[in-house]
Amino acid sequence: MDIAVLLYEGFDELDAVGPFEVFRNAEAAGADFRTRLVALDGPGTVTASHGMRVEAEDALADPGEIDLLVVPGGGWNDRSEAGAWAEYERDAVPEAVAAHHDAGATVASVCTGGMLLSRAGLLAGRPAVTHHGAIDDLRETDAEVVDARVVDDGDVLTAGGITSGLDLGLYLLERAFGEATAAAAAEQMEYERRGPVHVA
Repeated sequence: MDIAVLLYEGFDELDAVGPFEVFRNAEAAGADFRTRLVALDGPGTVTASHGMRVEAEDALADPGEIDLLVVPGGGWNDRSEAGAWAEYERDAVPEAVAAHHDAGATVASVCTGGMLLSRAGLLAGRPAVTHHGAIDDLRETDAEVVDARVVDDGDVLTAGGITSGLDLGLYLLERAFGEATAAAAAEQMEYERRGPVHVA
């Protein structure tokens, strides 16, 4: 499975790094994952919301070339000049997300990355969740807001705030390879999974 974690200026560090670490640990344990940090503008350094500088390995591949696209949040609730709010207004990330979904990729968001999925038109009529600080914003969209840590609607998944990216990653690992594999990964990371998970 080819997985891309999409970075943009102002993304929240843990939103991206949490699932990335889950997937990379699964790769090291033999799971058929290939996980990369990518950016729309190609390889290079991206500055996250708390100042961490992260290296995007590649540009986001063309639609049809990845199986799973993970979209972090960050910078939404304070309407930051860099982050999910800025990318929502700029629209380049939502357009890319929509193109990948249209080409058959599963799309998953962490935290206010869900608002970018909404802007991409992927949450209309679907159950979804986001960071608690943006729930009212999500309610103003066509999404069906549910009380869950992770929401699985098949080809579109959303997760709540920040640390829920770990639960999203472990859930996706379980979905692909089974409960025992996800449990082993959680144990290796010394992380106790949290829920609930809503499966549509």
